[in-house]
This record gives sequence, C-alpha cells and structure tokens, in this order.
Amino acid sequence: MSDLPPLPDLATMVAAYDQMNHFGRSNGMALTVSQPGQVEYRMSIRDEHLSSPNTCHGGVLAGLMDAALGAAALSLAFTKLEFVSTVEFKMNYLHAVHLHDVVVARGVVDHAGNSLVVSSCVIYRVKEGHDDVAVARGLGTFNRYPATKRDFAKLVMGS
Repeated sequence: MSDLPPLPDLATMVAAYDQMNHFGRSNGMALTVSQPGQVEYRMSIRDEHLSSPNTCHGGVLAGLMDAALGAAALSLAFTKLEFVSTVEFKMNYLHAVHLHDVVVARGVVDHAGNSLVVSSCVIYRVKEGHDDVAVARGLGTFNRYPATKRDFAKLVMGS
C-alpha cells in the first residue's frame, strides 16, 4: 500500500478536516459524521448569505450541497487511506430558504467504485415543532486518490 503509518480513527480525521476547512467555518457549517459514508452539515442562514431581501443565495446552498456530498465521500475514503475531489455535482432547488432558517444537509454514499464515489444529499429546512422541509436535492461524483498525494495526510498523521 504505502510507507505511511495507518491513519488515525475517523473522528480524529474529521476533526483535522474541520480545522482546515475554512469554507465550512466561515459559513457557520457544523459537520457530523454518523458513520463512514453518512454525514450531516448544519448551518443557519445569515445576512451575508442573502441575495435579495430575506432570501438565501442559491450559491450558498450549492456550496453546502457540495460540502455534504463531498464529506460523505471523504468520510468513506478515509477508511481506505484515500481522499476525494469533486468531479461533478448537480442539484435541484425545491423551496426558497430565508434569513435565520436552519438548514441541514444529509449526505450519503450511494456507490463506491475503484476510482469514483457517488453520493446523494437532501438539504432540509428544520424548525423545532415542524416537519423538515426538503429545499434541495443533489447528486455528486468524486474521484478517489491515495492519501499520500496531499499534505492533509501529514496533518492527520503528525508526520
């Protein structure tokens, strides 16, 4: 395989990824990995996410979608000493999202091949005491590559 020592446990790798993910932090996104290949990103819509009065910009949701699709693929790839990069993704917007809405993106790996991973995601608007409302759906394809190709491997392995 490689002369790298084994990667740390998934929680350690996710924590390291979270530390270097400036996009997620600057947008207030909180990542939870329930198991390899299954993730959840949560964020609240802030003033800087708006494209018109009270309405979230579609690019913010696209960024959240790509993050959740990719994190699902990445969390599975971590278990094989691999990383992933986005090849493509598509999404459908179903409902508008507004200022102060809380959205949760739930991503899951649907297929893990030798070179590509396919994951799907639904972004929900969540509100205590109400049913979750699906506001967007997406599908993404990710390229798998060895952990040795990125400096991230040094970060999580401490070498």
